[in-house]
Amino acid sequence: MLTSLKNALSRLWHTSNANHKLSRLLELQTEEFLQRHLYQNPRYDSPKRLNRFEFKVFSQNGEDGIIEEIFNRIGTTNKFFVEFGVGNGLENNSAYLLVKDWSGLWLEGDHASVEFIKTEFAREIASNRLRVQETFITAENIAALFQSHHVPQEPDMLSIDIDGNDYHIWKALRDYRPRVIVVEYNATFPPSLVWIKKYNAAWQWDGSIGFGASLKAFERLGAERGYSLVACNFVGANAFFVRNDLLSDMFHAPFTAEEHYEPHKGYIQYSTGHLRRMHEKE
Repeated sequence: MLTSLKNALSRLWHTSNANHKLSRLLELQTEEFLQRHLYQNPRYDSPKRLNRFEFKVFSQNGEDGIIEEIFNRIGTTNKFFVEFGVGNGLENNSAYLLVKDWSGLWLEGDHASVEFIKTEFAREIASNRLRVQETFITAENIAALFQSHHVPQEPDMLSIDIDGNDYHIWKALRDYRPRVIVVEYNATFPPSLVWIKKYNAAWQWDGSIGFGASLKAFERLGAERGYSLVACNFVGANAFFVRNDLLSDMFHAPFTAEEHYEPHKGYIQYSTGHLRRMHEKE
């Protein structure tokens, strides 16, 4: 039995070590790819573009850097965020904002993820800088959820990533005007095509390409609501919108899907470095 245990531990160690090496190899390949196709590409030379500012702290890809640069340009007001579809809290678009003394609301439908957040972010919750609720979000309940948590009518940032009814959720928030909106778009569809998933309140992502909406659909919805598309992150996952009254001359135009669309690049793996945990700071 002891020999079997040693063999099992040896296999586990070698597997873990191999996984770490593979992960690091993917990161190195990503760094090389970014150098060649992002930082040396004339498409991204304009200082008004946001892609060169991408970096990852807690975001899935380079969203942390884009969000930081947007607020460097337009400033902050209440430093309040709302994000739904936050997972366990350690890889989303607003965890980094908590580090920078923002406050906000997380809505998440997965019970295990919410329980993890309650433990991992206990200090932020106790100090009332972070509110978290386990809930399944629909177009019918989202406004009431905002009201029950006293979300300001103009929070600094709203991030939407629920892998399905994202378009319809944004459309339902007609009484709220966040200064910046980040939303996952469906990069399967080309930038000129308007495609919107038919609304189904009970629908959950099934792993297919039929989720959310195309970038052009979000561009048009944003225009209806007084927002302009200012960027998509390089991996082709999230689109960034700034309210029109805040644009000034600080962002790259034209604010169209054709200009800012990025195809999905799932093979890119931003450097993860150390394990992400929210230990207390001094």
